Amino acid sequence: MNKKDIVISAIIGEICSWLILVIMKNLGVQFTYWWLLFFVIPALSVFGIIVATVIGKKLPMIYQVAKFVLVGGFNTLMDMGILNLLILAFTASSGIYYTVFKSFSFVVAVINSYFWNRIWTFKREGNANVKEFGQFIAVSLVGFMINVSVASVVVNLIGPKFGITAGMWANVGAFLAALIGMTWNFVGYKFIVFKK
Repeated sequence: MNKKDIVISAIIGEICSWLILVIMKNLGVQFTYWWLLFFVIPALSVFGIIVATVIGKKLPMIYQVAKFVLVGGFNTLMDMGILNLLILAFTASSGIYYTVFKSFSFVVAVINSYFWNRIWTFKREGNANVKEFGQFIAVSLVGFMINVSVASVVVNLIGPKFGITAGMWANVGAFLAALIGMTWNFVGYKFIVFKK
């Protein structure tokens, strides 16, 4: 671990704080001490990387997995933050609008993912090339199909359950889709795109 890891963790945590606020706004969640997010989330991000560094001395892959999880969490919040912003802006949380919003938010999160995973998680040196980016896009497209399909099935076919509002259910669908997609993405990025 170095200063760069601390700074990157803190920056990711800070951006995540803003994205959480957008999600909370759409869900109608009132939080009196919302300003604490700007301190707590970055601190937890840095703490997680420090713990992963210590554990990583015995199990080196843990450090890389921790960075991937932090970047993955960031990408998930990017995806959900943009989704919620679009839901707020257009007051539509289901149907074809949801699928279009989810598709757009996922694409933005994938571009963000490529940047952070290439530079920080997998520390790929040198310039990006067409083959690597093509592989990233291919793995991400499979992840995209998994992500949007799972989210759309949960939201449009299964529909809100347990008295949960449509807006909240849209986030349940997005979260479940992100978990399943993240597993595929780590395997694909590590062993196909950024393999040593």
